[in-house]
Amino acid sequence: MSRKYFGTDGVRGRVGEAPITPDFAMRLGYSAGQVLVAQDGLPAGERPAVLIGKDTRISGYMLEAALEAGFSAAGVDVCLVGPMPTPAVAYLTRALRLQAGIVISASHNPFYDNGIKFFSAQGTKLPDAVEHAIEAGVEAPMGCVSSDRLGKARRIDDARGRYIEFCKSTFPNDLDLRGLKIVVDCAHGAAYHIAPDVFHELGADVVAIGNRPDGLNINAAVGATAPKALKEAVLGQRADLGIALDGDGDRLVMVDGEGNVYDGDQLLYAIVRGRQALGPVAGVAGTLMTNLALEDALKALDIPFARAAVGDRYVLEKLVQNGWLYGGENSGHILCLDRHTTGDGIIAALQVLAALRQQGGSLKALLGDLVLYPQKLINVPMPKGFPWQDSPAIAAAQRAVEAELDGRGRVLLRASGTEPLLRVMVEGRDGELIARLAENLAGAVRQAVGE
Repeated sequence: MSRKYFGTDGVRGRVGEAPITPDFAMRLGYSAGQVLVAQDGLPAGERPAVLIGKDTRISGYMLEAALEAGFSAAGVDVCLVGPMPTPAVAYLTRALRLQAGIVISASHNPFYDNGIKFFSAQGTKLPDAVEHAIEAGVEAPMGCVSSDRLGKARRIDDARGRYIEFCKSTFPNDLDLRGLKIVVDCAHGAAYHIAPDVFHELGADVVAIGNRPDGLNINAAVGATAPKALKEAVLGQRADLGIALDGDGDRLVMVDGEGNVYDGDQLLYAIVRGRQALGPVAGVAGTLMTNLALEDALKALDIPFARAAVGDRYVLEKLVQNGWLYGGENSGHILCLDRHTTGDGIIAALQVLAALRQQGGSLKALLGDLVLYPQKLINVPMPKGFPWQDSPAIAAAQRAVEAELDGRGRVLLRASGTEPLLRVMVEGRDGELIARLAENLAGAVRQAVGE
């Protein structure tokens, strides 16, 4: 059953265009208030409450106010925490025993986009069925409870400190980061006032970049989606390591002292190798985009591997289904369910650092023989709702590429769940062949989409 508004990570779009408008946000808050509260059996007379956090986009003020009004009209109290990483909202929702957590963020997108995503009372992404129910309510006329039942709003003043302590608690008590110089790139996003303090309080010498948000500069040439800034800072500062987050703090990219950039697949492998040194690892989940080299490397360690649909929510579902703890995406979403209920860039970085401290040596050494296969990803603009799966031209082009690969790689076409794009990916061992085939396939897609 397709969803009209929700993508792989909540509702997202350009600010001022449907659905990212104040009117929609208010109706979404009202519907979510009704659906989420109805699912939670509160004692009679107890008022339901949700938590709202946001990243540093200027549009966050507008959407926060609209959501607050919608929840209040539904009779739900609202706890406001201001700029706060997405995984922090998941943690605080669970820690404060609230009915839901809401994040106003478009993650790695530019400032002119924004979005709204939800967490359950358990700190996990909402199931598809619940999102369907919320969507159905958005389409209905908006009401309002009686004045004596209207929700109230208050600020949680110690939210930042609570989350910093939680992050630190996921790092082994007998270890510290003394002697390490670390550059931390906060992408001018929600972690700007949190991430540097976490690593500093664990003993590292921290150099912070991307920590001056102005409402318009989130993800602008900094952060996990633009690691060049981190690489230059690490080399310029002669730092041991660099850590880059995205605008809402749930993605991670790292750079070593030599300037080598490590993506989510490599960092997940580093964490898993560290965990395996301490005991058995039952299995690891990735996505359709996970590099084939990671699957092969895990197989060599006798660790089962399974692929889920793209999106950390689906990685989580696969982990829960299999009873596993570790998974992630090559984009940098990494889940360690023995530490948190959702992907968390800061906590994932701490797990990599813990493995380095326990195993000794460098990040490159911890990765051992893992060398990622060439993977060419091209994003092709595509009108929303374009039936690309029914296009004979696209299907024929994909078959031609697969025939030329002849079992030496793989092809993946998928529509982005957050942007109007078709992602074209070709992967294999021969870099030149992969690049050429990806360009050919992307060209065929552009032609088909433009027809």
